[in-house]
Amino acid sequence: MTDSNLTTSDAAIRRQLLREFWFYFSQNRGAVLGLAVFVLLVLTAVFASLLAPHDPTQQYRDALLVPPVWAEGGRAEFLLGTDAVGRDMLSRLIHGSQYSLFIGIVVVAIALTGGVVIGLIAGFYGGWVDSVIMRVMDVILAFPSLLLALVLVAVLGPGLTNAMIAIAIVYQPHFARLARAAVMGEKAREYVAAARVAGASNLRLMFRTILPNCLAPLIVQATLSFSSAVLDSAALGFLGMGAQPPTPEWGTMLAEAREFILRAWWVVTFPGLAILTSVLAINLMGDGLRDALDPKLKRS
Repeated sequence: MTDSNLTTSDAAIRRQLLREFWFYFSQNRGAVLGLAVFVLLVLTAVFASLLAPHDPTQQYRDALLVPPVWAEGGRAEFLLGTDAVGRDMLSRLIHGSQYSLFIGIVVVAIALTGGVVIGLIAGFYGGWVDSVIMRVMDVILAFPSLLLALVLVAVLGPGLTNAMIAIAIVYQPHFARLARAAVMGEKAREYVAAARVAGASNLRLMFRTILPNCLAPLIVQATLSFSSAVLDSAALGFLGMGAQPPTPEWGTMLAEAREFILRAWWVVTFPGLAILTSVLAINLMGDGLRDALDPKLKRS
């Protein structure tokens, strides 16, 4: 068989796998809805500067706590009203989507990379290496995630960067344990033994032979951790340990609006709804990925 035939065959296999994946994913209507909302969130973040009607940090001193446009006293130029210092709520929510996506991507990238490497080493070598690594992971998991993140941010100092690092460290054991379990299940299979006999090094066995066959559960965990990272970063921002004012991050917006809950409901409601909608959409999408990638859950 020629190289061109092999390439055509590989492309056909990939197309078949994509069709199969979409078939199982689309069976979960909630997952499709979550994907649509997530795509809308991504587009909002990418084109935030074009969609936002105002600068998110600009203060209009003649428009303090203006209600949404449909409420009594609302103004057409501020569709969702303004906050206590006259900043447009809609513009801040739109720009806040950039921070939420950025936080989720960075946290998942750090936690996934570190967790996979640690899990591969523990699962592949076993013995005392596995015992030491897993006991360290158990110690981290013994602490409540938000409490441990608060402690780490307190040590590193408040700020968005330190908050992302802290959340990534907290989530790393989940990826490490998942990768370890998958590696231990795969390393005894025949294709790994064949690669070892063919002279593959340990690094090649771990990263080129075993890891690609362990990606499905890791992808699902990454999706669910993405939503948790958004939620935890909002919690840290609400407690004053995450993004700092005047950053238009949703958790920080909630913290700034605490004292106006009773007389200006919109300054709390809209950031809360933004967090709820994004986290729910990502979780629904994660359920669909689990259904599509886990062979045990696939329906005939």
